[in-house]
Amino acid sequence: MALSSTRFQANAAGRTARAAALVIAAVCVMAAAPLVRGGAGPAEPLKIGIIGTGHIGGALATLWAKAGYELMISSRHPAELDALARSLGPRVHVGTPREAAAFGPVVLISVPYGALPEIGRDLAPELRGKIVIDTGNPYPSRDGPMAVEARREGTGVASARYLPGVRLVRAFNAITWINLARQAHVSGRPAAIPIAGDDPRALEVAEGLVRAAGFVPVLVGGLARAREFDVNTPVYVKLLTADELRRALGLPQTTDHGQSGGAR
Repeated sequence: MALSSTRFQANAAGRTARAAALVIAAVCVMAAAPLVRGGAGPAEPLKIGIIGTGHIGGALATLWAKAGYELMISSRHPAELDALARSLGPRVHVGTPREAAAFGPVVLISVPYGALPEIGRDLAPELRGKIVIDTGNPYPSRDGPMAVEARREGTGVASARYLPGVRLVRAFNAITWINLARQAHVSGRPAAIPIAGDDPRALEVAEGLVRAAGFVPVLVGGLARAREFDVNTPVYVKLLTADELRRALGLPQTTDHGQSGGAR
């Protein structure tokens, strides 16, 4: 009887130890995952839908996948993205633009600027209330008269009109896709990414995503100030440090040059 009791206690202790190990492992996994907090609810792993997986969208998908985010990359022909998704790992899924818009609380839109009105109209239910990062630039030769108007009023203002009901941030439009791919996580003189938006939480998440991609975010201001890093401005597609970018835009200098951290 004493032997049975001892064996029972040993088995119980073993079960308790295994349960504790599982809990610790789960906590470690959750701590390592990039998080986003919506409202007063608990933090959840951040999921990002990418509409337009071309040069910029594909480069960011690669950088964010390496940083541990769960993504859905998309195009009008999803099957063409299967190879890229397989190369980026099991947390990267492939879908249509509508599925990407519905996928998570954050959506990257990286398409020719002339497609924004259609996206804003057709995907309005899926995008409503979400943090949307817009990387597109208007080129009249490609996008027609709407690009002329967008340049006149500034892309922050124009994009907000084309994408009503979203929490918009302008980012990643003032860097070439080559520099985006090659300059990520460069030590010593990390490159800066200017961002602009009117929603404080959206800006916070965007700043985290810029850092996770391997760059330093520089907040320029509200959407109306996004025109300061539009096409043909002095800082457009210039590889600048945070200090250099702030000086060029007349922004106050800060001591925040860090790159670590995700969107939390």
